[in-house]
Amino acid sequence: MKARTMTQDEQQLRCDLAAAYRLIAHFDMTDLVYTHLSVRLPGDANRFLVNPYGYLFEEITASSLVVVDADGLPAQATTHDVNPAGFVIHSAIHRQRHDAACVMHTHTLAGMAVAAQKQGILPLNQISMEFSTSVALHPYEGIAADDNMSERERLVADLGDATAMILQNHGLLTVGTSVAEAFYRMYYLDQACRIQLAAQAAGVPLNIPSEATVARTNTQFVEEADKGILVWKALLRKLDREQPDYKD
Repeated sequence: MKARTMTQDEQQLRCDLAAAYRLIAHFDMTDLVYTHLSVRLPGDANRFLVNPYGYLFEEITASSLVVVDADGLPAQATTHDVNPAGFVIHSAIHRQRHDAACVMHTHTLAGMAVAAQKQGILPLNQISMEFSTSVALHPYEGIAADDNMSERERLVADLGDATAMILQNHGLLTVGTSVAEAFYRMYYLDQACRIQLAAQAAGVPLNIPSEATVARTNTQFVEEADKGILVWKALLRKLDREQPDYKD
């Protein structure tokens, strides 16, 4: 396979995605070497950047990210292993949701715990209310693998036009038009799960606001133009100070 010429846009996406991997590690949202964050490369070729399989998220750099095709197979000369089966969820969404430039999937403790609860996200805090009326649910069908192609269709149908989803008995998923947007949603979706577990652990009755209040708060979040850009810029400054090698 011939060496590829990298565009300036691809280099920026590599830096952004490597930063997201480092931040997922920093905020203790990893599952060792498992789960993926992916981003679509410019053009019509259905190519994506993913992590090299077997690397801790804290090790990932811009240059170590691997270009794969829509099936998760390498689309560049590389010495790194990739995990096509682990890309099944991502490929399903990237194929059908052209607005989903970035897809993030995690197995956080809080996310998996709430994914084991039937009701999903409860509107217990204003952070939770961003997701409580708009997060999708997908029932568990076993380990996502390329031998169950029909699940892809059901997963995409369950996601619909939502930007966040709880994979029941599994974990969390977010999408965004950018790495920054998908990371913002993943961070706060996981925070909503943490809030829920903490409130439930107190063992006292939960205060649930009215449906009208929850709907109004959700709308306020949806209409917010920033979508985490200020947060993302601040986090990049933090990485530039503490882990500048993510750009390597």
